[in-house]
Amino acid sequence: MAKSVLYMSMSLDGFITGADDGPGNGLGTGGSRLHEWLGEPVAGYPHFAPPGLSGQVFAELMATGAVVVGRKTFDYAGHWGGDHHGVPIFVPTRRTAPQPQSDWVHYVPDVVTAMREAKAAAGDQDVLVHGAGLAQSLLREGLLDELEIHLIPVVLGEGRRLFDADRIELELTRVLNAPGVAHLRYRVVS
Repeated sequence: MAKSVLYMSMSLDGFITGADDGPGNGLGTGGSRLHEWLGEPVAGYPHFAPPGLSGQVFAELMATGAVVVGRKTFDYAGHWGGDHHGVPIFVPTRRTAPQPQSDWVHYVPDVVTAMREAKAAAGDQDVLVHGAGLAQSLLREGLLDELEIHLIPVVLGEGRRLFDADRIELELTRVLNAPGVAHLRYRVVS
């Protein structure tokens, strides 16, 4: 059965973007440091991968069968050109939905609908989750199964935090130490 998995790069002090993130500056000031573990992007994305253990984690991310992404994250990312590794993208939104950027993009009214439709579309594959606000909403609804945190050895000092509220219990299920990043996999307990 498909699991919902949040994949998120995060600083040691809990930030997923630098300060002043927004359209055209989706990672905020200094936030690109959080994604250096991926290596240099090359022509042909998504057909590149970082070496070693980070490549293994990246391959797992790219093997997901659907994406659920928060509206803010989706907008800040420029809608990924309407395609995120050739799988359906579900975007919960309370605002008026724009015209979908491609046949891959589906705007839905809430996180419950987004996850239900994404899991149906993914079949036996996992569902990739993007976005801090979305992750918090999914946790409150009991709809987030696992977190893959790419912990970066940097203190940003400001930006957007991944966690900002409710207490959750997690079970650490895997630790992969790679150059410049520790990939931490957690199962949501409660």
